[in-house]
Amino acid sequence: MKKTAKQTGRSITQISSAQSDFDAVIQLIEAARVRVTTTVNSVLIELYWNIGLHISHKIAEEGWGKGTVETLSETIQRRYPALRGYSPQNLWRMRQFYETYRSQPKLSALLRELSWTHNLLILSKSKRDEEREFYLRMACEQKWTSRELERQFAGALFERVVLAPANLSPPLRELHPDAASVFKDSYLVEFLELPAHHSESDLQRGLVEQLKQFLIELGQDFCYIGSQHPVQVGGKDFFVDLLFFNRALNSLVAIELKVVEFEPEHLGKLEFYLEALDRDVKKPHEGPSIGVLLCATKNHEVVEYALSRSISPALVAQYQTQLPDKRLLQAKLHEFYALAEQQAAGPALEAKTLAKPRKKATRKK
Repeated sequence: MKKTAKQTGRSITQISSAQSDFDAVIQLIEAARVRVTTTVNSVLIELYWNIGLHISHKIAEEGWGKGTVETLSETIQRRYPALRGYSPQNLWRMRQFYETYRSQPKLSALLRELSWTHNLLILSKSKRDEEREFYLRMACEQKWTSRELERQFAGALFERVVLAPANLSPPLRELHPDAASVFKDSYLVEFLELPAHHSESDLQRGLVEQLKQFLIELGQDFCYIGSQHPVQVGGKDFFVDLLFFNRALNSLVAIELKVVEFEPEHLGKLEFYLEALDRDVKKPHEGPSIGVLLCATKNHEVVEYALSRSISPALVAQYQTQLPDKRLLQAKLHEFYALAEQQAAGPALEAKTLAKPRKKATRKK
């Protein structure tokens, strides 16, 4: 017996409705799985913390040494042969983990958000407390995989952020006081494997083809809209190189690419695009569009002069096609901290000198 069109239509509608209901259940399961994974990870990190605490106290109070820890490892493996992660080396890492963070309770929640692999990477590769805290927060906020975290260490992100904060225009700072934490002074695009001499079209095509990697480099809240996005002004067509939307800032973000050194006149074209976007593309509930001029190189002083009178929320950054020299950046960072400590100590030393009582001069008889 053949089904009528009406019956067939009803069946399709019912199937579609049922599929929607099924999808809702699948989403509940996925959400629960994520919560279970997060809970298990948090419990595991807390366990490693407590083991580290126990070993640390036993070393201090009873003189535990290498042999005792090795025996502890063997005991655990005999009792729980299926468990992994309790080698002598890992037990020593648990002790280091506890001793590194025991005086920093404000980081406790961050430690439990990350996997043991993430924590070990940060523990082994960071040289300062500030660097550890920076990568802990960034890994949690940006939801980096351990592979991406390694890449950020290799790219010396902490050193670059401290030594060269993002160059923002005054309007951007006023509109978004936290914009400096959203944008960077330089963006690593080594994954494009561009030749030394490349064109703007090579750069743009590479960024679009490697969009997933570029979005990770940009940050968690960036959403891609399109490349060569058209805007029309005065009957003429113009094209924005790359257009994104940032959820945290609730604004369109236009990226203009330049494979040469920054020149002040580059800002004029970018500001023209921002005006066109604000008038014809931006939604009423969105904030003013933001412009990013991404150049091959830039002179810090020239950029500062150019942005100081800019009336648009914009910034100038540079892209790097190769990983930076991390040793050089670390040396510069060491100089930066040494100078900061010296400057901080200066006023205190001066105050101490002024407060010191002077000896009274004795008269000769």
